[in-house]
Amino acid sequence: MEKLDAVVIGAGVVGLAVARALALAGREVVILEGEDAIGTHTSSRNSEVIHAGIYYPKGSLKARSCVAGKELLYEYCVSHGVPHRRCGKLIVATDGKQLEELKSIQKKAHANGVTDVVWMTRAQALALEPELHCVAALYSPSTGIIDSHALMLAYLGDAEAKGAMLALKSPLETCEVVADGFVLQENIHAKTVVNSAGLKAPSVAKAIKGYPAEKAPGEFYAKGNYYSLNRKNPFSRLVYPVPEPGGLGVHVTLDLAGQARFGPDVEWIEKIGYDVDPRRADRFYAAIRRYWPGLPDASLSPGYAGIRPKTAGPEDPAPDFEIQGPAQHGVPGLVHLFGIESPGLTASLALAGMVLDQLH
Repeated sequence: MEKLDAVVIGAGVVGLAVARALALAGREVVILEGEDAIGTHTSSRNSEVIHAGIYYPKGSLKARSCVAGKELLYEYCVSHGVPHRRCGKLIVATDGKQLEELKSIQKKAHANGVTDVVWMTRAQALALEPELHCVAALYSPSTGIIDSHALMLAYLGDAEAKGAMLALKSPLETCEVVADGFVLQENIHAKTVVNSAGLKAPSVAKAIKGYPAEKAPGEFYAKGNYYSLNRKNPFSRLVYPVPEPGGLGVHVTLDLAGQARFGPDVEWIEKIGYDVDPRRADRFYAAIRRYWPGLPDASLSPGYAGIRPKTAGPEDPAPDFEIQGPAQHGVPGLVHLFGIESPGLTASLALAGMVLDQLH
């Protein structure tokens, strides 16, 4: 039996942040990853936005971890040379009916401590982005963009420098709770297990013998398709419409090279798959033209797709992040991270700190 101190399941951005935090705290860490590379699912298939913490209900784990995580992440990017840019974001109301919703978003932001979110008149918004159509907007100067892969490599580098080891192509096969910890893969003994398996986190939890399976939430997949703009991009900031159920609406995000992409939409699916149907772009044109009337025909090409790990289905209220530790399920040394979708990347360092707190 090989004896280990801590095992982290899943080498996405949050799993790597947790492994780093454990390693920096002097713990011996092994990261088990089923795929042949780090961050191949949700962590590398998103908008790569550093979120300000605007939309989430006051006091929610999403709000708290996003606002705290954003500050930690900007500091981390500067100290570790991770490519990023504070480009700012506009949330736009395209007709008078959306003004009340825009006001309520600003109230939510301020309640979450994001007090730099300011109201802009149509003229002020157009001064920043002349191609926009809107009746009013909110401006968030602390929203940014990041190279998510460079961030994951930096987390992994920090963890490995403190002795952590990454095992690729190593899905969790078996895990059983024993008197003094866990037996994994039938030949590894560990004192601590952190389940950061993303899309599969509820399935992984239920597969752990000795964990009360009824405590695991549901496992639902909300796919988001992105389309790239195949011509010059007129925007220098991110542009978001007023949010829609399941997501934040089809928005303009930029990569660090200044290329624009649009998405994601919300498509509930049964099994994991990343193909992008070119025909879905048809409904994007109408959504985008509400705030960018000048979008030319045939200017969107299929980009990529990502999947949000949801713990509740399309008819249910949007669930919060869940960090489920020994206090919730009664198994010492075991922490699950459930439903870590957006803003998980922004919140990754804050979430890692919260996982450590659960293990003390």
